[in-house]
Amino acid sequence: MTAQHLNLGFLASRNGSSARAVIAAIESGRLDASARLVVSNNRTSPLLAFAEAHAIPTQCIATQADPEAADARLSEALQAAGVELVVLSGYLRQLGPKVLSAYRNRVLNIHPGPLPRFGGHGMYGRHVHEAVIAAGVAESGACILVVDEEYDHGPVIARHAVPVETGDTAQMLEARVTAAEPGFFVQTLQRIAQGELTLPG
Repeated sequence: MTAQHLNLGFLASRNGSSARAVIAAIESGRLDASARLVVSNNRTSPLLAFAEAHAIPTQCIATQADPEAADARLSEALQAAGVELVVLSGYLRQLGPKVLSAYRNRVLNIHPGPLPRFGGHGMYGRHVHEAVIAAGVAESGACILVVDEEYDHGPVIARHAVPVETGDTAQMLEARVTAAEPGFFVQTLQRIAQGELTLPG
């Protein structure tokens, strides 16, 4: 496997914790990558201001009024910026066909629970942790997966286990999984850049 420089684009609706961690890793030299573009569907996303403060190009592309036009704009913006791999960091919209076609097997998302059991439509945020606790399983954790047309359906390329402890509430489990996610995303991108982990296709 060959090491490679990653040209990254980031999509976020809110704070973008994983994106911030990845950008910090790039700036510190821990990740061989470039942050080419940050896009949000939310004008008040704190990640847009963060990116601007770090001299990273930004765009706000609203998706609700005209999803098809937004899909086309997003695909064009990512390609124009030279993005080769897209990182979702709390992006609360499903991607459209133009983006998914242009970036087939090149969009990564992180899910806060074991897949495929705790994924699918409606399984996000606290809902995932509530389901994990209710199921009585001994282990939860984060999964990084390749995004396709269905929620949480694409191949999982990396898993990070987080034990479910005795007496855990969904809120307690969520806090531990959420704390682990940014570093795990950085580690996974490092493995891709170093040629240790290969994406499908």
